[in-house]
Amino acid sequence: MRPSGRNLDQLRDIALEPDVSRYAEGSCLAKFGNTHVLCTASVEDGVPSFLRNTGKGWVTAEYGMLPRSTHSRMDRKRTASGGRTQEISRLIGRSLRAITDMKLLGERQIRIDCDVIQADGGTRTAAITGGYVALALALKHMQKLGAVEKSPLTGSVAAISCGLYNGNAVLDLDYDEDSTAQADANFVLTGTGGIVEIQGTAEGEPFAETEFLSLLQLAKKGCASLTEAQKNVIEAAG
Repeated sequence: MRPSGRNLDQLRDIALEPDVSRYAEGSCLAKFGNTHVLCTASVEDGVPSFLRNTGKGWVTAEYGMLPRSTHSRMDRKRTASGGRTQEISRLIGRSLRAITDMKLLGERQIRIDCDVIQADGGTRTAAITGGYVALALALKHMQKLGAVEKSPLTGSVAAISCGLYNGNAVLDLDYDEDSTAQADANFVLTGTGGIVEIQGTAEGEPFAETEFLSLLQLAKKGCASLTEAQKNVIEAAG
């Protein structure tokens, strides 16, 4: 039995709320149960120096946790820097660049800011899933303005966590499960099932290949549901 009472292959209640930021070109509040992440997309003219005069654009991301997003307050300086924060920021950026044609974007940069308002496990997966919606809405906005003729998106991307909890493969771990899981993994998959990135760790003894494959199958099911939710939100917004 999972602490939440969910089935082994059941996602938390998922909500992707678009256009929650008045000023950002694209935005989404991603809710995975009690994990809430505000994702905004900001379009800027110009690109980093290594891309100047190439005709290519860039998509990057910054991730952070608000001081009271967890049970006890974190120092604001600590939440804005550090290895984990930087690692997750880079993961989000890589995930979104994987489904973006930089040539179609032109020499523009889109910054995706993912701010964790409330954390209950799976903040990076919620950030990637919501970050994609924010990016898609920003590009939709650019098309309406005539800034780009065709959407630079080559597909969609979503992410979910899976793990071994009490000997069972489970989908979408919350904090209670994540903190005591025998193994956990984050899966970043495209809308067609392509693998962008997998991060997996055994918290104690190594886990078997068969167990990993069970996690992958759960991740595919979870990301398929997230992809459908993303599609519905993006088509209805704007």
